Amino acid sequence: MQEEFLHYVWKYGTFNTLKLKTTLGEDVTIRNLGQHNLNSGPDFFNAQLIIGEQLWAGNLEIHVKSSDWYLHNHQQDKTYDNVILHVVWEHDSDVFRNDNTIIPTLELKRYVDKGLQHKYRELMLSKSWINCEAQFPEVDDFLISNWLERLYIERLEQKSITIEGFLEKSNNNWEAVLFKMLLKNFGLKINGEAFLSIANSVDYSVIRKLRHNDLEIEALLFGQAGLLQDTIEDSHFQLLKTKYEFLKGKYKLDRSGMIPVKFFRLRPQNFPTIRLSQFASLYQSRENLFSKIVDVNSLDDFYKILTVGVSEFWKSHYTFLKNSKTSRKQLTKSFIDLLVINTIIPIKFSYAKSQGKSIDKEIFKLIQELNIENNTIVSKFLDYKPFKKNALTSQALLQMKNAYCDKNKCLNCAIGNSLIIKN
Repeated sequence: MQEEFLHYVWKYGTFNTLKLKTTLGEDVTIRNLGQHNLNSGPDFFNAQLIIGEQLWAGNLEIHVKSSDWYLHNHQQDKTYDNVILHVVWEHDSDVFRNDNTIIPTLELKRYVDKGLQHKYRELMLSKSWINCEAQFPEVDDFLISNWLERLYIERLEQKSITIEGFLEKSNNNWEAVLFKMLLKNFGLKINGEAFLSIANSVDYSVIRKLRHNDLEIEALLFGQAGLLQDTIEDSHFQLLKTKYEFLKGKYKLDRSGMIPVKFFRLRPQNFPTIRLSQFASLYQSRENLFSKIVDVNSLDDFYKILTVGVSEFWKSHYTFLKNSKTSRKQLTKSFIDLLVINTIIPIKFSYAKSQGKSIDKEIFKLIQELNIENNTIVSKFLDYKPFKKNALTSQALLQMKNAYCDKNKCLNCAIGNSLIIKN
């Protein structure tokens, strides 16, 4: 038995609430189950109970065994003195407050349906990719659709916490936050953290000063990425290196703690050289980028804003050492889609939230216009059940797998919940 299951049973009242009695034989009538506390302190706040003939209002503590009270040292914490009922699965010890008055105990196993216990154990003991793999194809489509929408908003809320952290470090400069988020996501999974370390190493005021000079902003990004440290007999490399050394001295740039960029196992179009040149082109050619992003909602408008190529040298190179077939190397629509999913929408959501506005309808419309993402997690879910082929689905499924399935949070999942209480 797990404490989490007992929290679930009490929170949703999925037990026989008639003729409840404490371990000392006093009748218990529930007026209010209380509020689930997810932080430190008693498990449920502000419950209302009649124990015997006395109305009590206060907090509840839940344990698998009564003796866990002492195992967790609650007897030494005054915040537990106002516990009015100790709810346990198995009673093995009386528990006392600091004034030596006994805390009434309710042994829950007498009142929980064995079928509910069986379904919970069956789900928790599953060795499948997800616990509900066998039952997942039969889950109601309407329930899944609503749950996916909630999961997507939850994912945006989590991303907004990261954005708020960036905002605090940037003195509430949204342009600087956008710069960091975009640069990180230009690096994709392989170079995302390395690109973010570049963004964190340069004050945005420097970027603002250099943004109209494509050579200088490219030199700064390449230099901070550690791509100008070798000795290469190439005129463009030497030009960038000279320019970077000047900027490094002028703006006191520091490379300590930088994460190295990677080329290994990347397709040439995703080489850090190409992505950094595209990023430099974006900031060199687009004024007031944050304002533009906040003001537009059309996917076509985002394509227009974000479609940029590389500087002249990189049209015929992927590295400094070798020529390649000349091409503009523009950002593809699929790459821009990823930027919209992982940067633009979270930024718009967080900014609206900071303004006290809700743009959920606008966000849902935009995310549903984007194609479903192609990755192993999404593909696996698609093997179980057909879903709407849009990015809301893929983002929500990623959230469900990472935040619920992998952590056995079935009791907090609408799907797991429905399977446990079914019939």
